[in-house]
Amino acid sequence: MSLTNAQTRDVEALLHPYTDLVRHRSVGPVIFERAQGIHIYDDKGKDYIEAMAGLWCTALGWGDGELVEAASEQMRKLSFGHLFAGRSHEPAIALAEKLKEIAPFKVSKVFFANSGSEANDTQIKLYWYANNALGRPNRKTIISREKAYHGVTLASASLTMLPANHRSFDLPFDFVRYAECPHYYKSASVGEDEVAFSERMAARLAELIERDGPEHIAAMIAEPLQGAGGVILPPRGYWERIGKVLERYGIPLIVDEVITGFGRTGKWFGSETYAMKPASMTIAKALSSAYLPISAVLLGDELAAAVEAESGRIGTFGHGFTYGGHPVACAVALKTIELYQTRDVIGHAARMSPHFQDRLHALCAHPLVGEVQGVGLIGALELVADKQSRMNFSSLHQVAATAAGFAQDEGVIVRPLMGDRLAVCPPLVIVEAEIDELFARLRRGLDRTLEWVRKEGLLGN
Repeated sequence: MSLTNAQTRDVEALLHPYTDLVRHRSVGPVIFERAQGIHIYDDKGKDYIEAMAGLWCTALGWGDGELVEAASEQMRKLSFGHLFAGRSHEPAIALAEKLKEIAPFKVSKVFFANSGSEANDTQIKLYWYANNALGRPNRKTIISREKAYHGVTLASASLTMLPANHRSFDLPFDFVRYAECPHYYKSASVGEDEVAFSERMAARLAELIERDGPEHIAAMIAEPLQGAGGVILPPRGYWERIGKVLERYGIPLIVDEVITGFGRTGKWFGSETYAMKPASMTIAKALSSAYLPISAVLLGDELAAAVEAESGRIGTFGHGFTYGGHPVACAVALKTIELYQTRDVIGHAARMSPHFQDRLHALCAHPLVGEVQGVGLIGALELVADKQSRMNFSSLHQVAATAAGFAQDEGVIVRPLMGDRLAVCPPLVIVEAEIDELFARLRRGLDRTLEWVRKEGLLGN
């Protein structure tokens, strides 16, 4: 099939992230023209349910007039302003105050950036900076986890523990240690219940800390649930036990809420859902419902005090981004939070969650589906060659990617992840009828995948 003019122009001009760039030359992109609510439309007029909210981010859906107006009004008033050298503006001040108000832990200061990657990169620098200020220059190791996703800058990609983010990039850097991924379905021993599995994960974390030396560890960073690594939910008792280990060794916890913040799990923050105790927090994505790029680091008292003191000793805090705290992005983020509150979007997500999870878990009966996990309005299913043995397909067959392609043909966009998992993460404004249509389209995509898998002889028994 020949490419259209627009597809050809794309292939010749753009370098696409997370794309097989050689294959892309022959198949070209899907080009989208417009969107409204939870639906997005391509250049041929076909509609899709955007069941990934873009990239886990467009919580209020597309085309919200109040967000458009907030951006327009601020752009007319102050189209750009930076926060360097003590300068400021009302949108950044008001947004920082609002974030301190709604955060699930005591926040002292807010630092703005433009993406989750930049914010997590900043987290590393802040803890190194603070430990130098506190006379602990050897505390530089950051503990992450297998299948974690924390970004793609050189430092944050080192926190990310997915093979494609490291291969041929000469990563990871050696300041990171990786705790085990707490995927009960894949890693539990025979007869081991979730609580016992969580206890084993906590014991293994303690062993890692002892092996490296707690005096060398600056912090642990973790998502409440592991998003791009497969939507892997923590097993029962996991965060309670991990928290006790960190407390025992005096290691602060950086909570990465880039995906789970602002209602995704049915509460304002995923750390509330799982009773985590952040020392600092990263937020992005739904902070502005993805209408404009913005992220933030929320600093607790101890971290903020150390950073301030060190800047006084040096004479400046030598870190920042030109567009960090951009007034238009801050205005849109502030309006987004206002809409979450006035429209009870978080409550709506919690009310939609049981129906969403029922429809998601019903797919466990499908011949291809081995595991289903979900909470709030996020979930994933794992495709397996044999349900009884939990045997995966060979990665060479790219079964999840093929399934996502069939689902897209049926008019629903989901995301294939490592381990043949399919993620579903719709806008929080989705309603029951739309949830039903989403899963009807997805099931048709799975049925087509099953037909293809059988034809290719890829099933186990």
